[in-house]
Amino acid sequence: MEIGQRVQVCRMRDRVGKSFAARLGKTGTVKDLKLLDGQNIGALVTFESDGYTTWFFEDELRPVA
Repeated sequence: MEIGQRVQVCRMRDRVGKSFAARLGKTGTVKDLKLLDGQNIGALVTFESDGYTTWFFEDELRPVA
């Protein structure tokens, strides 16, 4: 995973609200990376459709060609 890479939300680890769950299957761009809880990498993703930005765990995303 790299900054600037396009990704798709493929799953969500936790239960989330409807507005957040609506991001499942959507594509966005990685804006930043961060080490979370000492072992997992998080990616800050911005969605082009509405400018919404939020963090995802790396295993919740897959690269888009």
